[in-house]
Amino acid sequence: MFRIHKTLDIITVFHKPSLPGSTRVVNLLRTASANATEIANSTPDQASDPTPFAKGSSGADAPLRDDFEVEITESLPTPDQLSTIIDYLGSKGVKPGAVVQGAASKADALKKLSETGFARPIVVDWSNGKAVIGDNESEILRLLRKGDESI
Repeated sequence: MFRIHKTLDIITVFHKPSLPGSTRVVNLLRTASANATEIANSTPDQASDPTPFAKGSSGADAPLRDDFEVEITESLPTPDQLSTIIDYLGSKGVKPGAVVQGAASKADALKKLSETGFARPIVVDWSNGKAVIGDNESEILRLLRKGDESI
């Protein structure tokens, strides 16, 4: 018997190693990804408790999604990526100026995008249309939970 493999969701973190919060986010995502992979590859008996990572972590009690891929980049987003990130965050009431310093609108953010003005870390779930700005662990874990539409 063969198994059709699902394409993994890609979670991108726009990272700046010199920022302690950004480093914490990268470590959190790596740990969550490793645990999701372990659960995805376990037998039903081994996977009977699907929440080993989430328990005790900032109130996150729902199981994490299935296996996903973490992409860590220190590069600036492309104009298309930035536009998408602003749309994802805008749906939660985050203004473009929180993503790109001094930006009053999406168009302004695209013009003002620079290494020093781009906020980091930003975690983006491209497959599910969600993003989190900053190092709020509970928000990031919510982004990683199965079926959580609250973020």
